[in-house]
Amino acid sequence: KTELPAPYAPWMEIAHHLPQLIASHRLRSRVHQMPQLSTRHLRGREELHLAHLVLSFITTGYVWQEGEEGTVKVLPRNLAVPFWEVSQALGLPPILSHMDFVLANWRRKNPKGPLEIENLDTIISLPGGESLRGFTLVTLLVEKAAVPGIKAIVQAICAIRQRDEETLRKALQELAEAIGDMSKALKRMHDYVDPAVFYAVIRIFLSGWKDNPAMPDGLIYEGVSEEPMAYSGGSAAQSTVLHAFDEFLGIHHSEESTAFLHRMRDYMPRPHRAFVEEIRRVPSLKQHVLSSGDTRLCTAFNQCISALADFRSYHIAIVTKYIAVAAAKAKAELGGRAGPSKAKPPSALEGKGTGGSHIFSFLKSIRDTTREGMINA
Repeated sequence: KTELPAPYAPWMEIAHHLPQLIASHRLRSRVHQMPQLSTRHLRGREELHLAHLVLSFITTGYVWQEGEEGTVKVLPRNLAVPFWEVSQALGLPPILSHMDFVLANWRRKNPKGPLEIENLDTIISLPGGESLRGFTLVTLLVEKAAVPGIKAIVQAICAIRQRDEETLRKALQELAEAIGDMSKALKRMHDYVDPAVFYAVIRIFLSGWKDNPAMPDGLIYEGVSEEPMAYSGGSAAQSTVLHAFDEFLGIHHSEESTAFLHRMRDYMPRPHRAFVEEIRRVPSLKQHVLSSGDTRLCTAFNQCISALADFRSYHIAIVTKYIAVAAAKAKAELGGRAGPSKAKPPSALEGKGTGGSHIFSFLKSIRDTTREGMINA
């Protein structure tokens, strides 16, 4: 589904024109004219997810229309109330998350065509043009590459219960291969996303109102609560697949990283969260491999750890290019221009991920603790 039922045309009308409305600074006034719609005509999970996607994009555009200098304290009732109701129904927070931005925001151009980037498009867009489309779809393809790995985890858990070492070894090899394919998919970021556009244009719309100096008090959802509420921005830390891999492989991150990652689970759809919890409760794979004394199993396990550490290293390289280097370039260009410039790069997020974490120390820490999960034969 890419369109909501007819009564919700006023939402869709705004959602389909977000890049133009934000660029011309007209989105806020359009939202103020929007009718207050009831969410009771939304049927089923698919329509609810699409409504969450639409309202989360309108909300992030509304909040960040004027950049980090011109934020708002209040989300108007006609947007806040339906967004809150849809969020409650889905068990998701009322903010743009990884779920909205990536997992729910794609369609095939040719319905019968393949799930390849040439045949994909986003449903709702924001400023950033082709780079925004590329960022969303490359991230989606990383998630797609993970699918055989998730299936392999389910097979592996059955194999452990049945003490079927051969099936377990095969499943671990499939998992390592899937993680390798995720790294290959992530490499395509360079082809589709311009770092200057990502840093200066796209990134702010992924920011939240928790741990963000640009919005220290959070946001009041009018008609929902008189107290402001704080939510983290969209982040890859909200991706279920990496949480599932960590739980399955028995990787333990530092206390601080773990606290952040566990908070990010509140931004996943309920069934995803339940899946990660389920994996956490199964008998330890690592203990099983160690007690089996099987060197081939040990090797297969270590290949998974190594592939995951490599993926995380590659993610650090991407973040360096798209955030750290891009920030330095933006600053240097700013220094070269005399007089006050309107296009000031966002500074509140410097050195922080969109989820609000201190990005390099966090990413390096989780990469290093991943490596420490190796079995030393």
